[in-house]
Amino acid sequence: MSADTELFAQFAAGHAIRQVECVFPDITGFPRGKIMRAADVAAGKELRIAQAIILQTVTGQYPDDSIIGEADGDARLIPDMSTLRRLPWSSARAWLIHDCVGFDGAPIPFAPRNVLKRVLERYRDKGWQPVVAPELEFYLFARDGQEVSGFNMPAMRGGCREVKQSAYSVESANELKDFWTELYAVFEQLEISTDTWLHEMGPSQFEINLFHGDPLVMADQVLLFKYALREVAAHHGLYAVFMAKPLAGRDGSSMHLHQSIVDAAGNNIFSQADGEASAAFYAFIGGSQRTLPDCMPLFAPHLNSWRRYVRGKMAPINMEWGENNRTIALRVPLSGPAARRVENRVPGSDANPYLAMAASLACGLYGIEHAIEARAPIHISSGYSQPREIPRSLESALERFQASAVAREMLGDVFVDAFCSVKDVELDHGMNEVSEWDRRYLTLQT
Repeated sequence: MSADTELFAQFAAGHAIRQVECVFPDITGFPRGKIMRAADVAAGKELRIAQAIILQTVTGQYPDDSIIGEADGDARLIPDMSTLRRLPWSSARAWLIHDCVGFDGAPIPFAPRNVLKRVLERYRDKGWQPVVAPELEFYLFARDGQEVSGFNMPAMRGGCREVKQSAYSVESANELKDFWTELYAVFEQLEISTDTWLHEMGPSQFEINLFHGDPLVMADQVLLFKYALREVAAHHGLYAVFMAKPLAGRDGSSMHLHQSIVDAAGNNIFSQADGEASAAFYAFIGGSQRTLPDCMPLFAPHLNSWRRYVRGKMAPINMEWGENNRTIALRVPLSGPAARRVENRVPGSDANPYLAMAASLACGLYGIEHAIEARAPIHISSGYSQPREIPRSLESALERFQASAVAREMLGDVFVDAFCSVKDVELDHGMNEVSEWDRRYLTLQT
């Protein structure tokens, strides 16, 4: 028995685990996998999946055979025992995240967890450890079967429903008390390290912040966070929706990433010994400004994602940076030298956390490696007065991503081609839809 299987056997015995959800994040950031008997996991039984499953689209389709070949060979699933958790809503089932590798032991290059590991290895080669803290926004809607025609707000005390903005309302956050009570308990049992919770701008929109940590650990936490939130919401007749723009005319949902880097001694390399910002800090921003637009499909991966980037709705349209300004892509919160960090406000809540973190950290590291100079910070109140720098649509963003030498260098050729193949399928599928907007405005005007 290996150390890992022995550790699992002890855990399973201590928690009376009989089944294990053996999962991995697919290209969209959705957990997929198989359910295995706990005894088989303890025995080290090998688990495999078809490589195509990693590349499944949100519509349940698959890209052409140019990435994995017509044979669609298997990938081996290797458990990461640090992710082992007992699922609170099932008395005898556990959750365990796996890595996808080939039969030669090499990481599958388009598996999202491996893409993030590739970027983190470049940091480790320099003796650095990135630190990330994600902030996740989402909406709660009634699970009433009407989501195809539109979302409805959940009924609160007395049957009332939110219809207006109510940012930071404590009273609104106190509604749905049974749901929130269970959710708090579930997060504690799953060891999901949440920081603050708040009611966001939109009706029934909320934000939960996670504590900072190793990016791989934090991406794993986001995967489990979304899974747990959806599960608890379903228990209470709710949908927890991470769509970037679920309601027309309302604020979208983001996944802001606070980023810093520490050296082997634990010092923040964004600050000098005298407390002033370092050259690495400015170069990280410079690299982000120059290369984040290349990677926009990883921050805004769906057709719906692009509806979030609207002037005046706290979603950036350019790559400006500055202190304590929420209208721009790269916000530097006011802090002491040890906590100096760069908040990337570009990613939507619908982004795959592994890929969003990989791309964000890769762009910053590229700036440090090439000593890219940051533009001067903006001091005006609104960044929306500055020119738009991000693409207008997923299609144009994919063209830029596929042609980006930086994306290919930092994330890998195979991954870039695989991701674009998946999105091409989704684009073709989406273009076959006729929207409510089409019917509303074109029926009598054309």
